[in-house]
Amino acid sequence: MLLIVDDNSEIRESLTEYLEKNGLSCDTAQDALAARDKLTSNTYQLIILDIMMPGEDGLSLCRYIYESSQTPVILLTAKDEETDRIIGLEVGADDYLSKPFNPRELLARIKAILRREVITTESIQSQFIEQVDSTASNGIHYLFGDWSLSVNQQQLRQGQQAPQDLSTGEFRLLMAFIEHPKRVLSRDELLDLVSNRSLAAFDRSIDNQISRLRKKIETDPKHPTYIKTVWGGGYTFGYNVSKKDL
Repeated sequence: MLLIVDDNSEIRESLTEYLEKNGLSCDTAQDALAARDKLTSNTYQLIILDIMMPGEDGLSLCRYIYESSQTPVILLTAKDEETDRIIGLEVGADDYLSKPFNPRELLARIKAILRREVITTESIQSQFIEQVDSTASNGIHYLFGDWSLSVNQQQLRQGQQAPQDLSTGEFRLLMAFIEHPKRVLSRDELLDLVSNRSLAAFDRSIDNQISRLRKKIETDPKHPTYIKTVWGGGYTFGYNVSKKDL
């Protein structure tokens, strides 16, 4: 089920009618407060979220969604508000559309994101199932710096602190770096390595995922030491990695 969050009732109703005609089930909320209430009792595959709303705006709600559930979000933005689009990507949005937009384009982007989630999940399962099954119950761990990544649990742990869960996209991206330490990887190479070629049309998605990952593993995300930017080249993972079966 999708959640459409927009203060314009005509947009909510027309999008619901169009998307449901195309086989998608929809729920709606007229503002961020109503959306938060629905998010406490329902699980959604994707959220379509307007930025400009009375009360709490869409950017604030997008940040909350990313921090609490990491459900994919498509932002609806004013035509010329590039700053809002950039901030939206930084706080966790997966894609955006400028108003007015063609519902067919929105449907295509929804399907691309949902397809990406399915492909990524299946790819992770097929790639690591043999490794995980061949180890003890705690599975395979990769060690780098003061971090430990559990493949089986898809969790990061720093020293003796509580583990952090990774989203599917974050896990795939981190594994791409772990498997190619100290090598410069372009965005295209990263797209290939995480099996997300469907993201190619929206090339900031890799940058967005890297920004999310940096917030989890870097002491200072603005001055990263693990995932470094190579200007004009892409990104590189700055630490050696060791593998341990626990």
